[in-house]
Amino acid sequence: MRFRQIFRLIGILNFFLGLSMLAPLIVSIIYSDGSFFSLLYSFIITSGSGIVLFFLIKRGDYTSLSQREGMAIVTLSWLSAGFFGSLPFLFSGSIPNITNAYFESISGFTTTGASIISNIESLPKGILLWRSLTQWMGGMGIIVLSIAILPFLGVGGMQLYKAEIPSPIVDKLQPRISETAKTLWKVYLFITLLEIGLLFLGRMPLFDSICHAFCTMPTGGFSTQNGSIAQFNSAYFEGVITVFMILAGINFSLHFKFLKGAFRVFDRDPECRVFISILVILIILVTFNIYGPIYHSLSHAFRHAAFQVTSIITTTGFVTSNYANWPALSQIILLLCMFIGAMAGSTGGAIKIMRIILLAKHGYREIFRLVHPHAVRPIKLGGKPVPEEVLNSIWGFFILYLTLFIVAVIIMSSIGLDIITSFASVAATIGNIGPGFGLVGPVNNYLPVPDLGKWVLIFCMILGRLEIYTVIIMLAPAYWRK
Repeated sequence: MRFRQIFRLIGILNFFLGLSMLAPLIVSIIYSDGSFFSLLYSFIITSGSGIVLFFLIKRGDYTSLSQREGMAIVTLSWLSAGFFGSLPFLFSGSIPNITNAYFESISGFTTTGASIISNIESLPKGILLWRSLTQWMGGMGIIVLSIAILPFLGVGGMQLYKAEIPSPIVDKLQPRISETAKTLWKVYLFITLLEIGLLFLGRMPLFDSICHAFCTMPTGGFSTQNGSIAQFNSAYFEGVITVFMILAGINFSLHFKFLKGAFRVFDRDPECRVFISILVILIILVTFNIYGPIYHSLSHAFRHAAFQVTSIITTTGFVTSNYANWPALSQIILLLCMFIGAMAGSTGGAIKIMRIILLAKHGYREIFRLVHPHAVRPIKLGGKPVPEEVLNSIWGFFILYLTLFIVAVIIMSSIGLDIITSFASVAATIGNIGPGFGLVGPVNNYLPVPDLGKWVLIFCMILGRLEIYTVIIMLAPAYWRK
């Protein structure tokens, strides 16, 4: 492990993270909201620390980063981003508690959307933009952005890309990994700008349009309003955001291929077909379940069911209704959505559709082998055989996901939280969703959770965002052996 190279690269990432604070700093000047010096100090400290690390540590070879070093850079970079991202909250007094500020910052960068802020509308505009910006940067990934703008990483960039991209199968769209990163960010930026334009055309204030688009595309869920999207009470806004949550939940490589002229790419992709099918079925089930007991209009029932199911399954976490009051079937469906997640290669979290498809196919193959023990039956996805090492990795991920989930629930229960809150808070954070049930339900937040519980949930958020392996492997003794 070449720690000098690792920390020098983290220094570079800190420098660019500090530069991103200039946008909310400018907003604070425009609105004279009183957060100027808080953001200025945060910018100086964050970028300054990056410059110090960069110049104090001797330059090394970045073209031959090992997979171990790539995982270390990614994990440590996210921990570092969480710390420096919390500075604007602390300096402005918006969140004076260190644990709460770090929780909010990590929730932003991991695109979880779990908040401890009770009165969001009281925050300065500069802080609100920073809060949304952490999600937008975290959505496609700080590391991927850095690969796109730091070509000197060369071949070593692939190790960072593989460690950070939330997908069981890494899809290279271009021959060079830096070009792939740039391509993904161009698509991400284009769709974000499109959503901003459509929200603004519907007469949402420009500032709110930007913030909500910044939190939709990364499937983050932070809002500028205390009541989230429900506060606007607009079918148009809900419709636009629902469409873009679906787009954010689809593999971004498909968007790129669609923009390049492959107009049937969504229909031909097996994972996309399953994702849309599951989404439609669950929306229909919830619509008819809440029609009558909750909403007396079928159109209203469909409107809220479509938004809420899409919000949870894509792990965005926006809210238009207090779904904690919905019938048991609808609540169970939403809880199930917290584990399913969106497509691989999207900005969504949780287990993901591709893994679920392959787990189901693998299970069916084992049943088939009981009947035909000598048959050779490869598992295919889209007509292509899936390597056994990929299947093994997916089973390992699934077992680790459930094991860590159970351990975290036990810890949360042991510190005095009720079983519903313990279960839902872990499901909502390890799946990067945000709102859950119980004390952390759609009309509540995570402020009542004890500090120890918040640190457990912080760990869950990072695990979920970095797909477990990247973080857990650093805890294995074999990782540190030469």
